[in-house]
Amino acid sequence: MKRFGSLLLAAILGSVITIVASQWLMKDQQQGVKIEHINGVPASQVAYQVNEQGQVVPLDFTGTAEKVTKAVVHIRSTQERVSSENSQIPEQFRQFFFDSPFENQGPRQSTGSGVIINKDGYIVTNNHVVEGADIVQITLYDNRELKAEVIGTDPDTDLAVIKVNEKDLPYLSFVNSDDSKVGQWVLAVGNPFNLNSTVTAGIISAKGRNINIINSGNPGKNGQPGTRTAIESFIQTDAAINPGNSGGALVDLTGGLVGINTAIASPTGSYSGYGFAVPSNIVSKITEDLIAFGTVQRGWLGINVTSVASDLVKENDLSVNEGAYVAGFGDDPDKSAAKAAGIKEGDVIVKLDEAPIKSSTALIEYVGRKRPGDKLNVTVNRQGKTIVVPVTLKNREGKTTAVKREEKAEAASLGFELEDVDSKVLKRLDINSGVQVKSLANGKLKRTGMREGFIITHVDDVAVKSAKEVDEIIRKKKAGDLITFAGIYEDYPREYIYALRM
Repeated sequence: MKRFGSLLLAAILGSVITIVASQWLMKDQQQGVKIEHINGVPASQVAYQVNEQGQVVPLDFTGTAEKVTKAVVHIRSTQERVSSENSQIPEQFRQFFFDSPFENQGPRQSTGSGVIINKDGYIVTNNHVVEGADIVQITLYDNRELKAEVIGTDPDTDLAVIKVNEKDLPYLSFVNSDDSKVGQWVLAVGNPFNLNSTVTAGIISAKGRNINIINSGNPGKNGQPGTRTAIESFIQTDAAINPGNSGGALVDLTGGLVGINTAIASPTGSYSGYGFAVPSNIVSKITEDLIAFGTVQRGWLGINVTSVASDLVKENDLSVNEGAYVAGFGDDPDKSAAKAAGIKEGDVIVKLDEAPIKSSTALIEYVGRKRPGDKLNVTVNRQGKTIVVPVTLKNREGKTTAVKREEKAEAASLGFELEDVDSKVLKRLDINSGVQVKSLANGKLKRTGMREGFIITHVDDVAVKSAKEVDEIIRKKKAGDLITFAGIYEDYPREYIYALRM
């Protein structure tokens, strides 16, 4: 019995030792993989911001996203295609022209985004979103659909202003894009792939980008290239931008409008890491002009410029390594504001007012914010000497006055500029009257197939003798009305007829 008691005690002690040792070993093994769960929002280990109370808190986009999405709209543009020459073909024969370039292919729709910029319904978007549209409809954040009117467009910056008849709308305010910094957080808001109210985040990855996507310009004389009129000084961002984002908002973390999303750089047509926005300072100036005048009041220095680079420095023995090199004074030097003020070919512009100019892109952006009659102090480096030249900007016609709304030609709304035809030309062509198409921008009329140089003899079967008469006919037209232009080309004896809907 005594022996049994000793064995029982030994067994109990052995069990206790085993349990204690096992728990100690398990505790030692679990120290490196301990998982702890807590309630609440996990703190960011990467980015912080200062709130309104001056407290450092984790970075949060939710408040900005909620504010901005209410002011960004979805835009649907419809183009009702009207053939240019099939109006001459009887209805019963048009079935044989299915492969004709003049075939009426029916309506075409495109979509994009827009930003409400005041409570009265003004919306800024890209020109390419609404260009040539017969019908523009917008969808608000609350799914209301409204018809919009195109107030004005500017192909040189790819911007446009449209308006809806609605009051007290949520809107975004502009911020000074010059104050934005590379590395700054931004949000891109729009409707890519028809996915409404999409928000993406990123940083400003560069400023002052010129990617040569706005193909506007004036034809030069005698076959020479003309003055490039496009204004490109994009803000580059890595916030995801895709087709459909065009015209949407690029905002800072306060919800202020930094730029209008316009383009992407991609080998596939979809987001590949780089998006581009028109800076808000340019957007602000263009929208103000379009609303006030119906056309952009753009000041011109009247120079051809190129960015200073190492090869240019060596070739011309320049004394500076940055700036905008004056290579000439355009097609008509007599209209150049810079030449009239004393700037010379070979000068390097290094400053405009107090703004440093390190490239031609920076110069074009700064001047693009100005109007005819505005004065600039232009600092140039001329053979090593610094000279300040006061310049009064002119318009493209060489004048310092603004173009008033009532002076804007109605023909410009269709994308063409007209000029009266010389009597000698009329006699040679054996026609009594006509008006010639001087220039033709991308738009409704160009899609009909009309080309520059076309001489309009009749509008809606009414003979026209001057550009003013054409304007008067266009002014009487209403949205949806059909208008026809009949005439000839100097080198082609047959008559052409172009038709479109207003």
